[in-house]
Amino acid sequence: VQLVEAGGGSVQAGGSLKLFCAASGVMASSKCMGWFRQAPGKEREGVAHIDSHGITSYTDSVKGRFTISKDNAKNTLYLEMNSLKPEDTAMYYCAADGPFIAVKCGSWSAGGWADFAYWGQGTQVTVSS
Repeated sequence: VQLVEAGGGSVQAGGSLKLFCAASGVMASSKCMGWFRQAPGKEREGVAHIDSHGITSYTDSVKGRFTISKDNAKNTLYLEMNSLKPEDTAMYYCAADGPFIAVKCGSWSAGGWADFAYWGQGTQVTVSS
């Protein structure tokens, strides 16, 4: 299993970015994949989830601005981010569930990120005001 993110960068507030996650060896079997972020000094938090049926869910702070999607044929997970705000600045990670822990896809409980088994190395998103 390998997850590799790309697409991060620096934008001004109100701008847009699209993140990509090349997911090899996991997409076909995954029940839940997601995007997470971690800002300096803060705990990692979930941003968006997508389950095996394509049902999506978002944490409240990004609803209406972010869109998660996936292309199983290309083994790629996406996160389209619009109307970016300075508070969106963080390292963004894609993740997938593993075979041993039942992830609650769409749950945003603190620490829930730890149930995801596979992680990419992250891509930095910086939004300036």
